[in-house]
Amino acid sequence: MTIRNFSRPVFGVAAVAAIVLTAAAAAKAQENTPREAVISVSGEGRSATAPDMAILSFSVVNDAKTAREALDANNKTMTDVLNALKNGGIAERDLQTSGFSINPQYQYPDNSDGGNKPPVLIGYQVGNSLTIRVRDLPKLGEIIDQAVTLGVNQGGSIQFTNDKPEDVLTEARKAAVADAIAKAKVLSEAAGISLGRIVEISENTQRPEPMPMMRAMAKEYAADAVPIATGENSYSVTVNVTFAIKQ
Repeated sequence: MTIRNFSRPVFGVAAVAAIVLTAAAAAKAQENTPREAVISVSGEGRSATAPDMAILSFSVVNDAKTAREALDANNKTMTDVLNALKNGGIAERDLQTSGFSINPQYQYPDNSDGGNKPPVLIGYQVGNSLTIRVRDLPKLGEIIDQAVTLGVNQGGSIQFTNDKPEDVLTEARKAAVADAIAKAKVLSEAAGISLGRIVEISENTQRPEPMPMMRAMAKEYAADAVPIATGENSYSVTVNVTFAIKQ
């Protein structure tokens, strides 16, 4: 004769029911608890400083009948450029290949008469792009001149930046928090309330944007030093601050 125990499933159902009731009661109690009154504001802070480093991008582009000829010419020019940069004091860590391409070049026939002539392969183009960190800014114009003289024929961009902008960002953060506090005080006074503790604070930092450079650098510029204006870098910080309202 087999004896079955039916008491355990009943106990399990009862336990689950108790848990559900407890959770429901806790949720209802939380709904009945008034939410903390808060006021949220944003503050902006800026701090400017002269740049101490430039990130320069340019390319060597060569056309030839065959991909081999275009590549050989490109390799020679880029090797000359790299050697000149290294001899001029640019460290290995500040030189980085940022792009390389080999593209066929086609001549497209005039099919306006309804013909269906296919494009004709006329050669190949090889491009090699280089990114350079220039830490000695007074040499920047000279570096561009020398690179163009050696065969650089396409420019990308110049970004003036700072190697260690922490101190400037700290000043911008302080200004942003002070701005947020000032705004919160004005709003609380206008509303007839008092500010309490800070509940939450977050920030969003904006770095200087790259400055555009001439798209193509002609050899005529190599006669004299390329004029460079470094200006100032402005670092911007936005903070979002939430204050509790004293009851």
